[in-house]
Amino acid sequence: MAQLYYRYSTMNAGKSIELIKVAYNYEERGKRVMTLVPSVDDRYGVGLVTSRIGLQRQATLVNEDTNILEMFMERNREAPVDCVLIDECQFLKKHHVEELVEIVDSFEVPVLAYGLKNDFRNELFEGSYYMLVYADKIEEIKTICWCGSKATMVARTIGGNIVKQGEQIVIGGNEMYVSLCRKHYNDGRIGPVKDPDRR
Repeated sequence: MAQLYYRYSTMNAGKSIELIKVAYNYEERGKRVMTLVPSVDDRYGVGLVTSRIGLQRQATLVNEDTNILEMFMERNREAPVDCVLIDECQFLKKHHVEELVEIVDSFEVPVLAYGLKNDFRNELFEGSYYMLVYADKIEEIKTICWCGSKATMVARTIGGNIVKQGEQIVIGGNEMYVSLCRKHYNDGRIGPVKDPDRR
């Protein structure tokens, strides 16, 4: 039975490389994969899923008004689609997630969505909220804070300092965001304190 999977983590946990690996495994067995990415995230180029270790995969863009169900049905008519993969699913809208649910329930095709859960203010994205509501399986992909504890927060930084106000969606990478444990997100430390007496 097909299911809707939501695989979430903070940044730098390997979500994109996991998606690329799943796509490779399907295609190696002769299966057809539909890969999607929200158009808002163009850090590494338009229509690309890109991992920080350098692997890339072409993807179809999803805009705010894209109907994913209609797109899927058109592709499925050309040749059966065996799996739908989505990167950066936190940027999806409610209707997108509902369309993914319809793909799973009406066409018995698994959908695997990868993305962040909470933003730099520690609030849910719209896509994350509805993935938590609708997903059949919710799985965490773990990574660590600089201290070695599990990272659960994404902090936005400006000039080496954490900021907790501003627009929810500002696209950036390691120069702007850091994954932290709850303790260091709350106390604002993005790295170990340097001892001025040590050289």
